[in-house]
Amino acid sequence: MENKPKLTIEDFESAKSNNDLLALIDEKKISISKVENELFYEKELRCLQIELVKLQQWIAKNNKRVAVIFEGRDAAGKGGNIRRFMEHLNPRSSRLVALNKPTEVERGQWYFQRYIKELPNPGEIVFFDRSWYNRAVVEPVMGFCTEAQYRKFLVQVPEFEHMLYEDGVVVIKFWLSITKKEQLRRFDARMGNPLKHWKFSPVDKKGQELWDKYTYYKEEMFTNTHTTYCPWTIIKTNTKKVARLEAIRHVLSKFDYDGKEEAMTNLNPDPNIVMRYYRSIIQND
Repeated sequence: MENKPKLTIEDFESAKSNNDLLALIDEKKISISKVENELFYEKELRCLQIELVKLQQWIAKNNKRVAVIFEGRDAAGKGGNIRRFMEHLNPRSSRLVALNKPTEVERGQWYFQRYIKELPNPGEIVFFDRSWYNRAVVEPVMGFCTEAQYRKFLVQVPEFEHMLYEDGVVVIKFWLSITKKEQLRRFDARMGNPLKHWKFSPVDKKGQELWDKYTYYKEEMFTNTHTTYCPWTIIKTNTKKVARLEAIRHVLSKFDYDGKEEAMTNLNPDPNIVMRYYRSIIQND
C-alpha cells in the first residue's frame, strides 16, 4: 500500500513563513481540508463569542432576564455547546445550571420549585444543562416518575412558561438532535477516553436500548409544550462544531443588542441546521 505524502521535520525547519509551508503542502498534494475547516471554525467562533459579550452587556444594561435551555439525548453535545457560549462571558452575570437528582425534600415540593430559584435575575443570562424537561423525557423513560406526575407536568408546563413570558423572562429552548449511529460512536469514544469516563452514566447505557421509547416521549413533549410564546428550536448536532456555531447564531439573532450591526460574521443561523419545531410525522432523531 502506497504511503500518503506527509510533511517531515526538515520541511518545517526549511519553511520560513506560513506561505512557504502552504507551498510545500501544495507541492506534496497533501489535503488540508480538515485544517481549513478547523481554522474556519476557530475564526467564526471568536467572532460569535465577541457578539455574545456584546449581548451580555446589553442584557445587563437593560435588566433583561434570559434563560437558554439545552435538551437532547445523551451525548448530543449539551455541555460542549454551553461551554462555548460561556467561555468569555462575565461570570458575574451568567450562570450554568446543571442540577443533580432531587433530594428527599425536593421530591415533596411542587415540581417546578427547585427550578424557579435558578431562573435569571435582572441583567443575567442563565444556561440550563437539562431543565424542568427532565420530567418530559428522561423521567418517564427511566421510570423516575409516575404516570400521574408526568401527565400533570404536561398540563402545567405551558402555563408555567406563559407566566415567565408574561413577566418578561426570555426562554430559548433547544433540542439537540443526534442520530442513533452517532450517539453510539460518541458513547464508544467516551469509554475509550479515561478523561471522559465521568460522562458515561448508567442512564447513558440505556440510551441505545431505549431509543424508540425516548423518541416517543420526545414527540409527546414537542406536541404538548411547543407554543408561540415558548417554541422549541431543533439543532442537528451530528457535526458538533457546526452545531455550536449555529446555536450561538440563533441566540444572537433573537435580540437587537447594541453594536449588532458591526458584527464581523453572519448572525443568521443556517436553516438546514437550525429549525423551529413543526408538527409532522417526520422524525427528527
